[in-house]
This record gives sequence, C-alpha cells and structure tokens, in this order.
Amino acid sequence: MLNLSALESSLWEAADNLRANSNLNANEYSMPVLGLIFLRHATNRFEAVKAEIEPTLSSRGGKKRELTAKDFQGKAAIFLPEKAHYDYILLVPKDPDRGTAIKEAMELIEAQTEMLQGVLPKEYTSFDAGLLGDLVRIFARDALKQATGDVFGRIYEYFLNKFAMTGAQEGGEFFTPPSLVRTIVNVIEPSRGVVFDPACGSAGMFVQTGHFLENRGVKPTERITFWGQEKSDNNIRLAKMNLAVHGLEGNIRSGNTFYDRCEDLIGACDFVMSNPPFNVDGVSPEKVKTDPRLVTQKKIPGISAKTETVSNANYLWIQYYYSYLKPTGRAGFVMASSASDAGHGEKEIREQIIATGDVDVMIAIGTNFFYTRSLPCSLWFFDRGKPADRKGKVLMLDARSLYRVISRKIRDFSEEQLQNLAAVVWLYRGEQARYLGLVCGYLMQTCQNAAAIAPTVAALFPAIAPLVEALATLNQGLQPTDDILVTEIDAFRAVLAERDEAMQQLAEGWGTLKTDLTAYLEGVEPNSLTTNEQQKTCAEQFAAFIPQLKMLQKHINEVHKLTLRSVKLAEKKLEARKTEGWNSRIVRQYRDRLDTAQDKAVQAIKAMLYLHQQVHWLQSRFPDAVLVDVPGLCKVVTREEIAKNDSRLTPGRYVGVGAADIQDEADFEERLKEIHLELAELNEAAIELAGAIAKNFEELSL
Repeated sequence: MLNLSALESSLWEAADNLRANSNLNANEYSMPVLGLIFLRHATNRFEAVKAEIEPTLSSRGGKKRELTAKDFQGKAAIFLPEKAHYDYILLVPKDPDRGTAIKEAMELIEAQTEMLQGVLPKEYTSFDAGLLGDLVRIFARDALKQATGDVFGRIYEYFLNKFAMTGAQEGGEFFTPPSLVRTIVNVIEPSRGVVFDPACGSAGMFVQTGHFLENRGVKPTERITFWGQEKSDNNIRLAKMNLAVHGLEGNIRSGNTFYDRCEDLIGACDFVMSNPPFNVDGVSPEKVKTDPRLVTQKKIPGISAKTETVSNANYLWIQYYYSYLKPTGRAGFVMASSASDAGHGEKEIREQIIATGDVDVMIAIGTNFFYTRSLPCSLWFFDRGKPADRKGKVLMLDARSLYRVISRKIRDFSEEQLQNLAAVVWLYRGEQARYLGLVCGYLMQTCQNAAAIAPTVAALFPAIAPLVEALATLNQGLQPTDDILVTEIDAFRAVLAERDEAMQQLAEGWGTLKTDLTAYLEGVEPNSLTTNEQQKTCAEQFAAFIPQLKMLQKHINEVHKLTLRSVKLAEKKLEARKTEGWNSRIVRQYRDRLDTAQDKAVQAIKAMLYLHQQVHWLQSRFPDAVLVDVPGLCKVVTREEIAKNDSRLTPGRYVGVGAADIQDEADFEERLKEIHLELAELNEAAIELAGAIAKNFEELSL
C-alpha cells in the first residue's frame, strides 16, 4: 500500500536538497518543479486511459488503428504524443538536451488542451543540466510510475504548501493553508451549481471542493462549475495546472477584482469562497462608487484624506462576496480579525449586512496559520437561504485554542479538529444525526485502534529477548578488573534489576488488561451506538480502561529505556565489546528492532487515546447531543445581542473564557513528567560528555 505522506516527504526532501545546492531561489524553482509533477501525472493518466481504450480500437488487415486525441475526450486524460511522455524525457541521452525536450513536451501538451495554452512552465533550458537531470529522476521513482487516483493532485498540493512555507511566490498571495480552506468548505458545503472565487490564487478553494464532493461519492465535474478571477498571471498558471492535475475543469479569468467585475455572476452564484488580500489601500473611490456589487447604503467604508483613496478595502471584499450570491447562496471567506469590530464607515456597512439576517457563522482563528504572517484571522460565513428560525441568529465559534503544532512558526487543524468544528455547525443547524454519526465513527475507530494494540505489545517480547539474553550472558561473566570497577558492575546490575521488575509489571499489567479489553471490544457493535445515550455509555465504559492503557504505555517506555541504558552501560563502562560473546553490530540490530517494536506499540496506544479524546471533547461539551453555549468555544447570539455589543462580530467577545478540560490537564501533567525525564537524561548525557572532554584535555596536557 502506498504511504503517500512518506512519499511526499521524501520527494520534497530530495527536490529541496537539489535547490539548496543550486543558485536558484524558491521562486525560480517552484514553477518548473510543479511542471514536472504535472508532466509525470499526465503520463500516468495517458497510460491508464490508453490501456482502457486500446482493446476497443477497430482493426483493419489485422492491424489496430492508431490512437488519436479524440479517443481521450471526456476521459480526464490528455493525449500525449511520444515526445511528451515522461519516460521519453527520462531517456534523453544527454543532459544538455533535456531542457529543450521538456520545453517541447510542454508545448505539445498545451497544443492538445485549450485550458492549458500558455500555462505550462518552459524555462527548463536555463537550468543547470546536472540539476535538471537529477530533478527529472526524482519524479521517475517506481512508486510514482504506479500511482493512481488523486496521488499527483495531493503531491501537487503538498509542494504548493511547502513552496508557500519557503516564501516562493510570496506564499500568502497564492496559497491559503488547507486547514482554513477545508474549514470553509465544511461549513458552506458546496455541492452544486456555480462556485466562485474572486481572488482564486492557485485554486485551492476549488480543489478542496473537489475533495469534498469526491468523499461523498460525487464527481465534481457533474455537479459544479468553477469560476475564478485572479490578477496575477503566474497565479493563473498555478491555478490552471492545479485544476488539471486534479482532473477538474474551471474558468479562470484574469482581472483586478476591485475594478473588473464579473457582471454575469452578480447574484448568480450558489457558493462564494475566497481568501482576499487583507487591509489593501489605494483603491480608487471614483472607479468603484457606482459598482453594483457594493450592496449597502454606505458602499465605500472610508477615504484616506492623505491619499484620497479607499483607506481599507476589507469591506469592499465583504460586499462583493454578498453581492455575487443567489438568494439561496452561501459564502465563506477569510478576513483580517480587525474587520470584525472595525469602526466608522466599516461599522456602518457591517450593521447593514447584519440587518439582512444572512450572517450565519463567525469563526475566530488563532495565530500562525498563515505561512507569511503570524496574525490571527476570522472566517466569515453568509447564508442567504437561512431558515426563518435562524434568520436573526449567528453562531459565534472561537477556535483560537484549537490547533496542531507543525513547527515553531506554523499551526494547522488536525483532521479530527476540522470534523469537530464542523460538528458544532451541524448542531447549530439541527443536524443531530450527522453529529451522532461522527461520534459513532470515533467510538468504532477507538475500538479498532484498541484491538490493534495487542499484536504490537506481543511483538515487544520477542524484540527484547535477544538483548535480555546478551545482557544476561555478559552479567554472568563480569569480574572487577583494573578497568572495570565494582561500583560500575553494581550500577549495571541495579539497572538490570529495574528492567526485570519493569518487564514483570508490563507482563502482569498487560495480561489482565488484554483479557478485560478483549472481552469488552467483542461486545461493541455499530448498531448499538445509534443514540446519544448508547454512545455516552460506551464512552464511559471505555474510559475505565484509559488509566490502565496509560500505565501500559508507561511500562513499555520504562522497559525500553532501561534496556537501552543497560546496553549503554555494558559498552561504555564494562567494555562489553572486548568480550567474546558480545557482537556490537548484532547488538545494534537488536536495539533497532526493539526501537521499532516500542515505537509501534506506543503509537498504537496513542492513536487509541487520541480518538477517545475526540469523543470526550464532543460529549463533555454537548452532553445531550444538542447545541448549547460552551464558554470559550461557542455561543448562538441574536441580532439584538450583537447590536448591544456595538455590532461587533468578534466571537471571543461573546463566548468568554472556558474552564480547563480535566482530561487535558491530566495529559498535560503526563507530558510534563515525560519532559522532566527527558531533561534528566539529557543532563546525565551532558555531564558524561563534559567528563570525556575534560579527560581528553588532560591527556593532551592542556
């Protein structure tokens, strides 16, 4: 089975290492790399469709007719002449000729596909020949030759993401982090009709919409028409390639949305989704004052006395999004946090939009979700088809405390956090069945993950046995010498005794837990988890195993740590390498096997605990499976409440501060203990290293 995450990571590492050793910056490098991913994908799709078509070709005189471009119409594939195949590029005999060959391949593909004309990169002749050859070989791996489905779409997205992180193309200008796009898609649920993004960048909104529909078993091309507008020619190229590599079709127009109106789309869009540039100034008020997209009475939020231009265009964008919607349409867009409670003319516009009753959901997002700026943002949602019972209400959702740490500077939402946020919206819309379905899925996955623990723990014992035997053999022959002190032998034997005790605790604890847990899991069936009460009972019963599972994890870590410490003492203090029965190379192999077995067992336990935490997160906040106000998270507010708060749409103002989660506190305490142990081991290693350095200086008479 293809491990896509590992493949993406290895491809990026290989490609980025090449760039790091070249004189190219990320901006110069990004488009050609994305072009090669596209070319590899186009070749794979061609070969797959060719295999389907060839058996159906007519024959004359025992010879089948040749394939033509017409055969590939409607097949989500591009007809490729021989010189446009990736394998042809790969076999070009001399590196200096490869750049020209790739350029010609791109031109041939453009000639076959109207949407891609003038889009594909062709600057390969300026690349260093060796660098280009290495780059072509990276995307010629066997795993990619055999890849099917949306593998290349995912890889293309992954590379877009990574290029945005490195600052290529001024990341924030062309790429919206997938977590924010997926949150928007999950809330507005674009399922049909016209989807429009007036600042479409690299078409990430369209791609995530495609994934959303595909996950529901729907072909996007049968339900959706994508329309985009983008002012940057380079971003338009990225967008069209992104659509093509995902098998999607779209109409991407070139234009500055402030002045270039898509007249035919005003009031005609089923869904609008976007991430516009924030806090833009310099827009000419004369050019936009009669714009039909400015739907409020105030129209222009404010004009700078100094520049005589619109001082901040955020509320131009907000009006644009509203104006493009049908009377039943939904919109979701990213906006600067400051726009939620801005004053003066912006406040007037906000009041008039609130008065429509079409503001549906407001979500506050924390810092570090964008790659080029660390400021927080808000997600706004309009629903012009909102039912009467919610017309005067807005769901305020504060998600600033929800995130997953990717790096010191970057955060995102995990898959489960995305689902949990969507679940809150479902409850707001009265869709309890979907909420219960999610919790049921979590519970069943928790049980499956729990069942997967047994084989990983079972694998620990044979993984540790060879090391136990090697250490026992060494221990039997230990005698004090001039180089081996009695105190060091005693310390070694004390660690062995600790390890034996830890192994006994592990075996005894797991034996009891395995019996009880297996019996419990055998009684859990999906049809017994259809109601909220059944789900709560299941979660409560399973919670009884949590302390034992955490203790199991602790015992596994303790056995692993003490065994490796024994090996370390044997080799560094007891000169095990000099003994006849000790083979350091084989011992290292044993140690690696134990590391792998320990990691698999611990990860299996963590995966189970994590899923159970998701159940706890939802059930502790919504115990009756209906939406309630949750301090620090969510609150449904009325237009009257908003008016009393100066028409501010800042979720944190309404939801307040929540109490700490008891389970989260326990996990935090456990993590602090782990950090303390890690620090103690690092300090021990530092002292040992300092002693070795001092001894070396002494030997050198320094």
